Amino acid sequence: MSAIDTGRRRFLRTAGAAAAAAGLSGGGFAVGRMSGTTTEAAGTPAPTGLPFAFRTGGYRAALDVPEGMQPWRTRTAERTDSGQHDAAGVRMFRAHGRLHDHPVGQIQYGLENLASHRRTGDAFFLRRARAQADRVIRRRHQARGAWFFPYPFDFSHAVHKGVAYRAPWYSGMAQGEALSLFSQLARNTGVPSADRAQYRTAADKAFASLLVGNDKGPWVVARDERDHLWIHEYPIEAPGTSDYTYNGFMFAALGLWDYYAMSRNPLAEQLFDGSLTTLHAYFPDLRNPGRLSHYCRTHEIPTVHYHPVHIDLLLQLSWLSGSERFAAHADLLMEDYPPPSLGASGGRVTLQDGTHTLFRFTEEGAVTATRRLHLRRPRQFTASRRTRVMGHGIHYLLTDGPEAEWYVAERFPAVRLHGEWCGTDYRPARRAVFQAGVSVICHASPTVNAAPRTVTYPKDTPVYYNRRALVEGRSMVRLTDGPSAGWWAPTAQLLMPGAS
Repeated sequence: MSAIDTGRRRFLRTAGAAAAAAGLSGGGFAVGRMSGTTTEAAGTPAPTGLPFAFRTGGYRAALDVPEGMQPWRTRTAERTDSGQHDAAGVRMFRAHGRLHDHPVGQIQYGLENLASHRRTGDAFFLRRARAQADRVIRRRHQARGAWFFPYPFDFSHAVHKGVAYRAPWYSGMAQGEALSLFSQLARNTGVPSADRAQYRTAADKAFASLLVGNDKGPWVVARDERDHLWIHEYPIEAPGTSDYTYNGFMFAALGLWDYYAMSRNPLAEQLFDGSLTTLHAYFPDLRNPGRLSHYCRTHEIPTVHYHPVHIDLLLQLSWLSGSERFAAHADLLMEDYPPPSLGASGGRVTLQDGTHTLFRFTEEGAVTATRRLHLRRPRQFTASRRTRVMGHGIHYLLTDGPEAEWYVAERFPAVRLHGEWCGTDYRPARRAVFQAGVSVICHASPTVNAAPRTVTYPKDTPVYYNRRALVEGRSMVRLTDGPSAGWWAPTAQLLMPGAS
């Protein structure tokens, strides 16, 4: 498993109930100030059109996405639940000294169990996924012809000013993720057909919550001052004062794809288009060049926990839309701050013969000590981290002998990490160019012992690649066509067009 895959699993686990403890998992609308909005009669008609006009960019929902690249496929549940749960096996969240239902935590745990059911065929996981969905449905609030899924505890964000709610409150992240859970259950052939119809109804009612605007409450969808659509993880009453949280918005966009794949409702694809148009337009605000990305547009606070989540979500949106723009955005975030951990056993780093400078840094990147290391022959070390040190580039943290706890700068080929790390898969394959007369040295997989080959073309020649990774200490891409299909080529030797 690559470092990014490991980071993806670890960080996505924090996006539900556990992350709420840090004030980062949900948001909502203080409906306590709006009497009667959650006790509407069940017969109120659902909205049938978009809530307002918004910018679109022509993005489509790609429906030929391989199973393993569809939303919520990589994160699975264990049979024994080590998290807090009640006697029915439903995930719970502790706040204010007692256990509460938590819609995002329960929805994500349901999706996790569905992924385990797909992998194992074990009906136990399907039953537990349904228990989560049924709890969320049972606790719904009916308003404006839609279903909203309430947070039943008061919440005040310790860092983000203005994010404070009285129970019950609602979040666009929960509404969007509910679309994924209900839509996936509605398509699961292990569920009896009558129950699938009920999950279809639940998905339709959850989708209706994205068809009502912020003209009155409750709401989770709004349009900003540039006419861009936002699904707000933290909707706030006063227009334009919401948190504009990126990860919750992207999770909700995954739900729109799931719902469209199930229903073929053109309104869902239009909202998906608007969501991706917004995310592309505001990527320069999300990105913090050379550093961690921002958690939200309003506060612009860098986030070590959600930076890899942003990378993963942007890649998924690339797969689900067929647009390489979001893959290019993910590449930039990966270059800004790659996942630092090299796993429990670390990675092998070779230092070539010669003189190397070792460093110690503060957390802010200030140098506190240096020393020289003179090697008469190449030497291998174990490194526990490959991390960007602010203002000093990428460094390895060594763990062996007298050099333990010292950093050394990554410098190919003088200082290089062995194996494949930080892998990113692309779908569709992306385009690069062999430039005329430039000799490109291609390498086999790091697990294959094969001599490199040199490829030279007399004119500029396009080539496609479906994976990018740090391979043997440098950025490389895996080619998909021509005589070098399956081989890796260094990005430094190719012309790599970006995505505007």
